Amino acid sequence: MKVLSFLLLLCLFSSAQEVAPTVFAKWKEKVDPSVDRGLQYLARVQKQDGSYSGSYGDSCGIPALAGMAFLSRGHMATEGPYANSLNKIIDFLIGRQDREGLYTGGQYGSGPMYGHNIATLFLSEVSGMVDPDRQKKINESLPRALALILRAQAVKKSDRHQGGWRYHANSRDSDTSCSGWALMALRSAKLNGAEVPDKAIEDAVKYLYGNFSQKNGHFGYSSPHNQKNSLTGMGLLCLELCGEHGKPSTIKAADFILQTFRSLEGAQFEFYGNYYNAQAMFQIGGKYWETYADWMYATYLKKQKEDGSWYSKEAGQVYGTAMMTLAFTVPYRQLPIYQRDETVDEE
Repeated sequence: MKVLSFLLLLCLFSSAQEVAPTVFAKWKEKVDPSVDRGLQYLARVQKQDGSYSGSYGDSCGIPALAGMAFLSRGHMATEGPYANSLNKIIDFLIGRQDREGLYTGGQYGSGPMYGHNIATLFLSEVSGMVDPDRQKKINESLPRALALILRAQAVKKSDRHQGGWRYHANSRDSDTSCSGWALMALRSAKLNGAEVPDKAIEDAVKYLYGNFSQKNGHFGYSSPHNQKNSLTGMGLLCLELCGEHGKPSTIKAADFILQTFRSLEGAQFEFYGNYYNAQAMFQIGGKYWETYADWMYATYLKKQKEDGSWYSKEAGQVYGTAMMTLAFTVPYRQLPIYQRDETVDEE
């Protein structure tokens, strides 16, 4: 399975320029150098141990996001200009795993499960494209990380919270933000051959639907209504990745984003919301991606700083740069977890 994953990544890397036409073709000449400057910044400010200074830089979440940003441009851990940066991140994360399987360190967000979920997602995505020694370590580390996520989901909770995740492995409540990262980690690992029970995915999707407004099409944080502008993209992306494409709920969510996304600029959690919106709208395709991408590139290209970074008021420059890079690089189709159904058109 690892060989197949590696071959898939090689194929994706070789076809990196065969991206969606239309709106991306319009912006590509500006996006490519912008992304490259962002990655240069992430490599330049990385600490020797693979972590970062600044907000949450010593957590496992921030380095993992930076690692995903490198992968999103087609860079690999076995060769190329960012191989060393990627390998330092891999080593840092695995070195921070405790006996319970948790990737520890400075907390990302309000608790360790947030960073743990992102770290698990990154290691699943990079698995199959590393040197044999690191692959062996990943093969030993990932099952333990996944087992922790599954145990945290199985903690007895009320019906309202069952199926989701929160900040700690023993939390008895859930929120959609932490749950989105956990679900993506499980989905990525399952696609990569890990033994993730179908029921775990199904229960997580059911939990997300419990925080979805069937009437208005938005997802919220702990109900359908709070932080809906920054979290509807998260819910939509998770539904898309879990086989819900084309259902009325996904169209309603996409329509809600189409009506409200411009309010993200300058708002709380705008980088988080933009990342998820870009991923989700690309999955839907058509007018949804075209409209959103045109706004995103026009709005955020000009906000990149001279050093190549973007600044997030919630979590600083490394976070802001990683998240904006991940949003910008959606059309490159380099991260396996975000591969889109090829029947989706771009018209």
